[in-house]
Amino acid sequence: MRDSVGIFGLGLIGMTLARRLISAGYTVTGTDPRTEQLDRLNALGGTGGSPDEVWQADVIFSAVFDTGQLEDLIANAPVGARRAIASFSTCDPGQMAGIAVKAMAKGWHLLETPISGTSRQLSAGEAVFFVAGDKDQASRLDVILKALGKAHYYVGALGNGNRTKLAINLVLGLNRAALAEGIVFAQSMGLDAASFLELAQKSAAQSQVMAGKGPLMVAQDFEAQGRISQSAKDFRLIQDTAQATGQHLPFVETYGAMMDDCLNNAEGDLDNSAIILAIARSRSDS
Repeated sequence: MRDSVGIFGLGLIGMTLARRLISAGYTVTGTDPRTEQLDRLNALGGTGGSPDEVWQADVIFSAVFDTGQLEDLIANAPVGARRAIASFSTCDPGQMAGIAVKAMAKGWHLLETPISGTSRQLSAGEAVFFVAGDKDQASRLDVILKALGKAHYYVGALGNGNRTKLAINLVLGLNRAALAEGIVFAQSMGLDAASFLELAQKSAAQSQVMAGKGPLMVAQDFEAQGRISQSAKDFRLIQDTAQATGQHLPFVETYGAMMDDCLNNAEGDLDNSAIILAIARSRSDS
């Protein structure tokens, strides 16, 4: 018999996790402050319920926005029965061990399971997960994670999941920015954006980011698969983590400023490919 799964947070990622679990035959109960998200889960065949109902599941998934919300989740957790809480959110790696101690005091094993992939990639079963924490507890998630994505990797002690995710997010984000800047540059020289992208995909510069985000940038189709606001939050965390290690990341600072421009222009809920809008606004008058 499959474990039941409880999900806290039914946003882009949480709802997609729920959909894949339900399709794989799992019983899913989820909660979210937005009643419309509970209705959506019910329509998928899950149960939109209260936090108390979610805590009754065999395995708990946290798909909340950030580290602070994860801390609040643990603070409000009931005394457990040595069950696992898998955190899919991108959180501060330096705080995970302390949060895990608080979870264990209530009988919960906190694990990191951050995702590499957009909500669309997760929906297609193409996401990758980085698992960190107690190895025996982590191994108990093997079957569930196989149902959710194409691969999962154990990366060691708690904190390493998010350290890995942040470094990968840095590479992905700067790839998006480079692609957007290349398209804007091509257009500024009078080239057709779609034709340029087609040629770029056949060149040495081709990448998965180009294949996934390039058509969205050219079509100005910014329906969210991963929001600017989420990427901005992650890059602030990257900057804070780098500062703590004494490492300067100049490209991260520039990309962060571009995302701030998007936020200042009410574009935070758009897909992160909308970074092209900020770059297009960066025109010189000279």
